[in-house]
Amino acid sequence: MNAARGEKRVLVVTSVEAERDAVWRGLGEDSRFEVIIGGVGPMSAAARTARKLAEKPYDAVVCAGICGGFVQRAGIGSIVVAKEIICADLGAETAEGFVSVDKLGFGTARIEVNAEWAIALTEAVQRRGVSAICAPILTLSTVTGTAQTAEELIARVPEAAAEAMEGFGVATAAVDFGLPVMELRAVSNAIGPRDKSAWRIKEALEALERASSGLREVLS
Repeated sequence: MNAARGEKRVLVVTSVEAERDAVWRGLGEDSRFEVIIGGVGPMSAAARTARKLAEKPYDAVVCAGICGGFVQRAGIGSIVVAKEIICADLGAETAEGFVSVDKLGFGTARIEVNAEWAIALTEAVQRRGVSAICAPILTLSTVTGTAQTAEELIARVPEAAAEAMEGFGVATAAVDFGLPVMELRAVSNAIGPRDKSAWRIKEALEALERASSGLREVLS
């Protein structure tokens, strides 16, 4: 807690300008929050988050944006709040299939979120009339584009509801600075065969805006 201000100071990291603007509108330009563009992918997101955290003190970090949702778990326009942030492609390929870095014994591909905040945010979003669930969100450097890959990911993480490209990077930086982290995502498309005609980015950004207002309630 920022003793001088008597309130939390929260860094929100998005990947692109449209996401940043949607989040900022949802927050009502609340001065407790700073919203930045972290770039696309976990490496850029981690680097820019760490640089910002080194500049001044914060009390919490949130990764926010749009995402792909697993069919029948998170529909287009719905919200997924991370129960856990998982780097789903961090590991090794073997003749028997993918082996996570956890099983290899070289660290972990899983980062815990503040569970109390995650549940509270999910409920806050639901109260705003937006469908929302709390479930693991996967981070991938390569967006899924086939049904086969989607099935493989679900086999690895059966509870996963969404995938995006920045969460694990943002979370890694937050953890390195000893800060709690959350991830908030609005679904723009179904995970599987790549079909841009089926994407609903406008609807997802509108849902993200509405959901972001819940951060003001939870991180007060």
